[in-house]
Amino acid sequence: MYGVCGVRIDISFTDRVGIAHEVLAVLAARRLNVVAVEVDPPDIFIDAPELTGDALDGLREALLEVAGVEGVAPVDMLPGVRRRLHLAAVLAAMPDPVLAVDAGGMVILTNAAADDIVGGAALSGKRIAELTDDEGFQREMVANGFQVPAREVMLRGQPFQVDVRPVADQPSQVAGGVLTLHAPSRIGERLQALRNFDEGGFDAILGDSPAMKGLKARAARLAAVEAPLLILGETGTGKELIAHACHRASSRMGKTFLALNCAALPENLAESELFGYAPGSFTGAQRGGKPGLLELAHQGTVFLDEVGELSPYLQAKLLRFLNDGSFRRVGGDHEMKVDVRIISATHRKLDQMVAERAFREDLYYRLNVLALQVPALRERGDDILLLARHFILRACAQVQRRPCRLTAGAAGALLANPWRGNVRQLESVIFRAVTMTDGPWLDAPDLEIANSRMAAEPGRSGDGLGDECAGSWEEAVAEFERSLLDRLFPRFPSSRKLAARLKTSHTMVANKLRKYGIPQGRGSGGG
Repeated sequence: MYGVCGVRIDISFTDRVGIAHEVLAVLAARRLNVVAVEVDPPDIFIDAPELTGDALDGLREALLEVAGVEGVAPVDMLPGVRRRLHLAAVLAAMPDPVLAVDAGGMVILTNAAADDIVGGAALSGKRIAELTDDEGFQREMVANGFQVPAREVMLRGQPFQVDVRPVADQPSQVAGGVLTLHAPSRIGERLQALRNFDEGGFDAILGDSPAMKGLKARAARLAAVEAPLLILGETGTGKELIAHACHRASSRMGKTFLALNCAALPENLAESELFGYAPGSFTGAQRGGKPGLLELAHQGTVFLDEVGELSPYLQAKLLRFLNDGSFRRVGGDHEMKVDVRIISATHRKLDQMVAERAFREDLYYRLNVLALQVPALRERGDDILLLARHFILRACAQVQRRPCRLTAGAAGALLANPWRGNVRQLESVIFRAVTMTDGPWLDAPDLEIANSRMAAEPGRSGDGLGDECAGSWEEAVAEFERSLLDRLFPRFPSSRKLAARLKTSHTMVANKLRKYGIPQGRGSGGG
């Protein structure tokens, strides 16, 4: 035991045989009890509890008479003690359980997180074989010099991914190992950090249209409610972005958010991804089993995209989890219970699928406790140019080119397009245009989109222009202007409103309306 009083000294010396023995002999001659000695050339550190500050000067003079001693100075703490205190602090701060074991697999040191697993009961002195459900794990570790691949073990009924690192002075002299245990929820936090950039909250969702303002206001209220949330909307409208914002605005903010696209995987893979699998469930499975997203996201959120694509079997299994929060891994018999909020999304009409018996009615009502409808891009036309400019800046940064701007023609083309692929399609169009052009402006032809309204009219070609005007640039531009103004005028029924919408002069819009006779039967666009 180290003394809590007295003086600890650092003796600097020139290394030679026997100097440490002579130094200790000086302290013994003064009947000073030495409780700790650390030799770290060119220093000897000594803890002598009975040494006082008054006696230090006399001791210093005696020590300096020893050949090779160059200095004597008091220190507050021996280096070894300092290192042990720092190590203890590091271990205590680690959220993952850590166990140090000797060469036979017996626990000799643990941190607080490891002690918490067994409710504060001491783990020291126990063998790993006594703590885990895998009887061969300890035997395999010892036989392979504590160099074994990561695997899952059950420790006191809880699953952990365990990493083993050997402790060795030399490769052939293994003194034991250090085991670090990773709970599924901790793995989920790291997995989220790898998979997701910071999507941000509702403020990061672009859109000032009335439809988007209403959506964000409603979503912010529903985010705080601890209940399943169903997000409806066409493909490409940004349902996952809304789901992530709801997670960020909930009490689970800071916990794990993981997503699964239910349409991207066959039934067996989707089941193992969501619920995990037990050891030996199937050929080729990871040894020791694997946690699913529900375990990884404990106390967080799981987002099920395209939930309407789940098979009837998975619908039934998901329903059971929603009822009581419990499930079993694939091939497992151990009942697990986690705290996870389910946010789901689909572009399909689930109520219609229920009527057609393609989706379970009871699951539909469990998922549809809270609901959000994300508007299509064509229903939020006021946001098209805002989004386009945002995507231009991002695309220019990605391809490392100077920012460019939209011409009036390009802006008009964007506004006239129906955007069946919604925001995702708009982003793709902008990225392609930015990468394929070098100038400071993006014009309508650079966007490579067709006005599908014109393309759908009889006698129109697939490029959105009638055959009769395909040979004339002026006629093509005039046809495009007429179609654009004809489409927008019912929503902005005056030249001033339309000019404000297109961000151009009232005079130009009034002249164009008059030129094309919009509205039909009138020669003026109104004031």
